[in-house]
Amino acid sequence: MAKWLQSTDVIRFSVTDRVARITLNRPEKRNALNADLIREIHQAMLEADDRKDVNVIVLDGEGKDFCAGHDLVGAYASREGDADAVEYRSRSGTVDDDMWTIHRSHPQKLTAWDIHKPVIAKVHGNCLAGGTDLALLCDMVIAADDAKIGFPAARANGTPTVHMWTYLCGPQWAKRLLMTGDYLSGRDAARIGVVLDCAPAEELEAKVAELARRISFVDAELLAVQKRVVNQAMELMGAMTLQRFAAEWDAVGHLANGPRRTQFRADMAKDGLKQALANRDAPFGDSRINIDW
Repeated sequence: MAKWLQSTDVIRFSVTDRVARITLNRPEKRNALNADLIREIHQAMLEADDRKDVNVIVLDGEGKDFCAGHDLVGAYASREGDADAVEYRSRSGTVDDDMWTIHRSHPQKLTAWDIHKPVIAKVHGNCLAGGTDLALLCDMVIAADDAKIGFPAARANGTPTVHMWTYLCGPQWAKRLLMTGDYLSGRDAARIGVVLDCAPAEELEAKVAELARRISFVDAELLAVQKRVVNQAMELMGAMTLQRFAAEWDAVGHLANGPRRTQFRADMAKDGLKQALANRDAPFGDSRINIDW
């Protein structure tokens, strides 16, 4: 396969002391996911998995956020009225069109799960919607205390195509988060198991680097054994079958005709993404879940 020896326009890739670092590099878009970024993360993960000088991978984000979600401006773009437009399957078509579109990128999202080497997600700032799809498939997630972790898109835009929520925090918390679109701080996400651990923002890099350093001393072959045993245990619980179901149910959610879904699409067309999100979230007020234990 082709080797990624350098960074690209949307990611940075480097290897130091048996640790590969893959950094989402669209800070001006809050590292929002689009087809190019998903594809290049996938390729960089395969590159790191293939290299003998890598034992562990760290996935992080440049700028203020890990990943604020999918690039909805691109996702909701339309070419109506373009006489030269070629007609393709899209999210504006049938349920099957939408499922087909999601399934085209879905295997690339699952790369962190599928590769043999462990992946640590370093989460700061916003880790929302599609950002959680990316982070929660990693083998371990370390978050800043003040990170925002949740799926606000569940309020009007669908359901996670990557559903690890039930496995990480249990069915009641999964329902609590997805039925409201509320978010957790990194600190509270660690309390209920959505992430492994947390740290003050200024200490996050040191905490992640130390965990990666410790893991890197174990031979890659043995790390792969540990990862695959645990993942196969989760597969016996249906984890990977559920990912396909979740992707298909997201397509159903996209084409729902409820008032909030319909209003969001109208707001996007009339006023743009920022206002559509503001209108969607206004009835909920403060969306942070505070856990007082």
